[in-house]
This record gives sequence, structure tokens and C-alpha cells, in this order.
Amino acid sequence: MGSETKTTQAPALRRELKARHLTMIAIGGSIGTGLFVASGATISQAGPGGALFSYILIGLMVYFLMTSLGELAAYMPVSGSFATYGQNYVEEGFGFALGWNYWYNWAVTIAVDLVAAQLVMNWWFPDTPGWIWSALFLCVIFLLNYISVKGFGEAEYWFSLIKVATVIIFIIVGIMMIVGIFKGAQPVGLEQLDDR
Repeated sequence: MGSETKTTQAPALRRELKARHLTMIAIGGSIGTGLFVASGATISQAGPGGALFSYILIGLMVYFLMTSLGELAAYMPVSGSFATYGQNYVEEGFGFALGWNYWYNWAVTIAVDLVAAQLVMNWWFPDTPGWIWSALFLCVIFLLNYISVKGFGEAEYWFSLIKVATVIIFIIVGIMMIVGIFKGAQPVGLEQLDDR
């Protein structure tokens, strides 16, 4: 009798996301809830100039961090997350802690986003209990993750496009307010840059 060997092949992952999905997810992912919800508190505490300086400073720090991470990914491409680099280049326990801290970060971020959605919706619908909005948006998040990868990519693409368009519209309206293009409005200029 001949020996039979059975080979089992693991199912391969299909790449269903297109380049436009990935590009818009990356751009929209950098525009977080804090930009829309928490910017008002930042501007009221630090003033427009202080908030602008803070965003520029943190943006530079994030830029240098991401270029460093890009160099690591080009030098040693791995299929895991960036916690693998901490495990390989610092210590195994550091990579373990980094991975769990990253997971915890996203677990808290989902909760913060649900609360932010509840706060925004309560402005329009003040009589509706907040937990209903949180539950509704949690169901939307689960449904988006349950559908196919292609459907998830399309939904993320359009949501990210809405966020990017909103930021561009805010910038245009802000410039129009500064130079006084609106009818009957006095140009504000840069006189309120350091007001708190």
C-alpha cells in the first residue's frame, strides 16, 4: 500500500479593497472625532493662534513618527502590526504591551465615538434618550463590519469623503469670514488670533 498524504491548504485572503478605498480610508482616518467635537474647547482655552500652533506641533510629531514607522516597514515588512517591531527591536514584553495598549486604545475610541455621536444627535433631538443613539450607532458599526469587505470599503470611502469635504468647506467658510466676503460682515482679519 502506498502512503497517502493529505495536504490541507489554508484559505487565502482575497484583496477586495481598491486603491481608492485605501487612500480615502487613510485620509479620513486621520480626521478624528476630536477635530469636530473637541476643537471648540481647544479654541476657547488656547485661542485660535494657540490651537493652530498646537495642531501644527502635534502634526509635525506625528509626521516624524509615521515616516520612522514607514522606514521600519520598508526595511522589514511584516504581516503583523507595528507591535512586531517593538518585539523585535526592543524586547518581547514591550511588543506584547504595545499590542495590547493599541487594542485598548481602539476599544476606548469606539466608546468615545459612540458618546460623541450621542452628544451631536442630542443637539438636534434633545428629547431622545442618549443611549438610543449610542445603541443605534453601535448597530451601524457592527453591520458595517459584518458586511463584505467590498461593502465595508465602499461605506468607509463615502464616510471619509464626507469628512474630507466637511473640513474643506469649513476652511473655505473660515477664510471667507476672515476676509469679509459674507454680505454685511466686517472683515475679521487676524485680530482675534490671540483672543481667548
